[in-house]
Amino acid sequence: MPYIENSKYQPPSFIYKNPHISTIYIGRFKKTTAPDYQRERIELEDGDFIDIDFLIKSTEKAVVLCHGLEGASTRTYNNTSARFFLNAGYSVFAWNNRSCSGEMNRLPQLYHHGVVEDFRDMMNYVLSKGFPEIFLLGFSMGGAQIMNYLGSMEINPRVKAAVAVSTPIQLKSSAETLKTGFNKVYLKNFTRKISRKLRTKSEQYPDVIDWSRLKSIKTFDEIDEFFTAPLHGFEGREDYYKRASPAFVMENIKTPILVINALDDPFLGEECYPVEFARKHEFVYLETPQHGGHCAFPTKNPDFFYSEIRAHEFFSQSTKKP
Repeated sequence: MPYIENSKYQPPSFIYKNPHISTIYIGRFKKTTAPDYQRERIELEDGDFIDIDFLIKSTEKAVVLCHGLEGASTRTYNNTSARFFLNAGYSVFAWNNRSCSGEMNRLPQLYHHGVVEDFRDMMNYVLSKGFPEIFLLGFSMGGAQIMNYLGSMEINPRVKAAVAVSTPIQLKSSAETLKTGFNKVYLKNFTRKISRKLRTKSEQYPDVIDWSRLKSIKTFDEIDEFFTAPLHGFEGREDYYKRASPAFVMENIKTPILVINALDDPFLGEECYPVEFARKHEFVYLETPQHGGHCAFPTKNPDFFYSEIRAHEFFSQSTKKP
């Protein structure tokens, strides 16, 4: 019964019971540094590229870190996770979606929650290093990409387990939640960042991306309808929300995965907490702490968050021999 009724997570103080304080402090103000990564560029079949940052600490086990929307390999949650797993003796790979590594990608396409081909190519690179055990840890969109990958691709048995943190399992539900109350602040921030990238793309590809339409964009719905969906082969926003949502493929998952979605997460709607599904599924575990915000989960130890601590615990349990 992989629904975890009672999460062990407790905020370190009363103030962090406010999800916006947790989310904003960790996302905007918490200072961390990335490890001294090496970088490898993977050339893709369509002529584009993705960049992977990595450190080899062990030849036996590796963790792959997957960032969220408009994130990168050096986001706070990735940095603390990388240091935690390096300390635990893992090699670490932190990949960047197209346009997220500090250098704009070549093609009009960017990335989205349902990208599985780029994810597959990234994983093939990690698998080529020969690690007997590989684990996946993703945050927000990165968690959705992991779930879509596990639910729609043939998975190498050396991929042992995964953890998805603050994951929008149903994109439409999450999109509607971001339109309410204070959550609009996060939505506006995403809209501003993605609009800047789309403007660059409109200069590179004026026949593909219409700058006059982009100038009038005021909502994330319009970005998804007029840019994200058509640029990536979807019929429109609704088609994108359906086909890129992990909810529509997670029945197929055969690799143990723990989803940690806080009940106070300001980014997640009701359909992002599939309790009854988890009760019946053999491989999809669901943990729903009362608090934690979005990609936050602060602890009394300022160096690490509950997400990486819990992920390490889950990975260790998944590889224990009976």
